[in-house]
Amino acid sequence: METVVFSLLNGVIYGLLLFMLSSGLTLIFSMMGVLNFAHASFYMLGAYFAYTISSVSGFWLALIFAPILVGLVGAATERWGLRKVHANGHVAELLFTFGLAYLIDEVVKIIWGRNSVDYRVPELLDFPLFTLYGTQYPAYRIFILFVAVAMLVALWLLLKRTRAGLIIQAALTHPEMVGHLGHNVPRIFMTVFGVGCALAGLAGVIGGNYLVTDPAMAISIGPIVFVVVVVGGLGSLEGAFIASLLLGLLQTFAVSIDASFADIFGWLGLGETTEVGRITIASLAPMLPFLMLVLILMVRPRGLMGDRDI
Repeated sequence: METVVFSLLNGVIYGLLLFMLSSGLTLIFSMMGVLNFAHASFYMLGAYFAYTISSVSGFWLALIFAPILVGLVGAATERWGLRKVHANGHVAELLFTFGLAYLIDEVVKIIWGRNSVDYRVPELLDFPLFTLYGTQYPAYRIFILFVAVAMLVALWLLLKRTRAGLIIQAALTHPEMVGHLGHNVPRIFMTVFGVGCALAGLAGVIGGNYLVTDPAMAISIGPIVFVVVVVGGLGSLEGAFIASLLLGLLQTFAVSIDASFADIFGWLGLGETTEVGRITIASLAPMLPFLMLVLILMVRPRGLMGDRDI
């Protein structure tokens, strides 16, 4: 029971962190139709900006200003880079963001070095919130939960209950009409891209000290973010939320299962002496998201809650 409870808690926290990162990518794709390959790099920028700001002014100012800085970098990228490439089609956009990811990676290595930095949990939240089954649970993980839920509610209200959200959604499907109504459509797209990057930066501020802040963090979590977006459904914020929790729980529970194929399928004659029999469920945890991706593309190409096929 202890394993189940802590795996459930950790799975939800990890899933919400994945949602914080994937929500920005979902927002950009659903509003602009751009699949941003450099999205995880903006997540990395958020973590490094937060590390630098927190070393001078503390974590709480970093929580505010680091996402803003990342959003400004994203807006500038759309205004002076992506907008010029947009006229050449989706392939050019993909190549541009793919190259941008490598550019950001190299800039980070030049400025902050190739090793991980000492970005720590703030002292105010560095304490056990409660003790369960004799094990202390960190307060910072619950803080991640509250920030992720608050971000989900704020995004949903912005897109579904405000005039700005209606204008943003209309600008994707009917840009000419929105322009005739007096709205600056290119500025709307620049704002959306900047906000999406700022959300990735916020995930970096929250997740950089929870996981690790190093130049490899974008490469390690980037593919899983795309799995979340595809499994949930391209452009579906609700689907990204469900897929994030599902993948977070799936990976966390898999890591906690200390059983081999021989233990599970021993009744079929599969023994510990065979190579397959010695494979453990925990060792398969990193590949489970991609296995789910393959199954989703085979069974339901539009994802769990998407309205368009891949």
